[in-house]
Amino acid sequence: MTLPAGRYGPAPHPTHRLIPSQFPPIGLFDTVATAADAAAVMELAGWTNDRLVADRLRRLPEAEWVYGRANASVVMASFLHVPLQGARFNGAELGAWYAAASLATAAFEVGHHLRREAAATGLPRLARRYRDYAARLAGDGFLDLRGAQAEWPAVYRRDSHAAGQRLGETVRAAGGDGVLYDSLRHAGGACIAALRPSQVLQVTQADHWEVTVEPGSAKVRLHRLAA
Repeated sequence: MTLPAGRYGPAPHPTHRLIPSQFPPIGLFDTVATAADAAAVMELAGWTNDRLVADRLRRLPEAEWVYGRANASVVMASFLHVPLQGARFNGAELGAWYAAASLATAAFEVGHHLRREAAATGLPRLARRYRDYAARLAGDGFLDLRGAQAEWPAVYRRDSHAAGQRLGETVRAAGGDGVLYDSLRHAGGACIAALRPSQVLQVTQADHWEVTVEPGSAKVRLHRLAA
C-alpha cells in the first residue's frame, strides 16, 4: 500500500483512553532501569508464557519498550495483549495505543462496544466502570485521515478492518507514529492510533467514570465516580 504524501502532523493533546477498572494498573515496569530487567520482569509476571505475547515482544524493537516511568505497564500491555482479530489500524501481530481527542469521544467509542455486548447477551442496559488515562502522544508523523472518509472509504468501513490494518501496518513499517482519524461513533470526534509505544508519554490516571448504554439507544451516559 502506498502512503499519501503531505498528510502528516502531530496528535491532539491531551488524549484520553478509557480502560475498564476491572483491570487495575500494576506497576511492573515503573521502576525498571534496563531492557534486560524489563524482559526479566515480564518473564516473572508470566507475560512471556503466552506464545503470542512472546512473539509480539520479539517484533517490538527494544528501543520501543517502555519502562522506568509511571504507567509503563499499561502502555506495554496495549501493544502485547492484542485481540486475535486485531483492531482498526493494527493486525494481531502487534497492538497499538488507541485514544480519543476528547473524553466524550472516548466514551462513545467504548459505549459502542458495550452496546454490542449488551445486545449479544440480551441485557436491557449495561454499565461498566473505567479509568481515564490521559497521555501526550509525541511526534509529527501521524498520518492524518480526519475529514477524508470519502477518500478512504475502505479504511472507514464499519464492517471490516482489513484495509485499515494494512494501512496502519504500512505506516508502522515506514517508521510513522500512527494514524489520526474520524470517530465513527461520535460525530465530529477524532481518534488516534499510536503505533509506537515510545511515543506514548506522560500517561496519568485521571478520573474514574461509569459508562452506561442501552442496546436500542445511541445515547451514552457518562457519570464521574467519586475518588
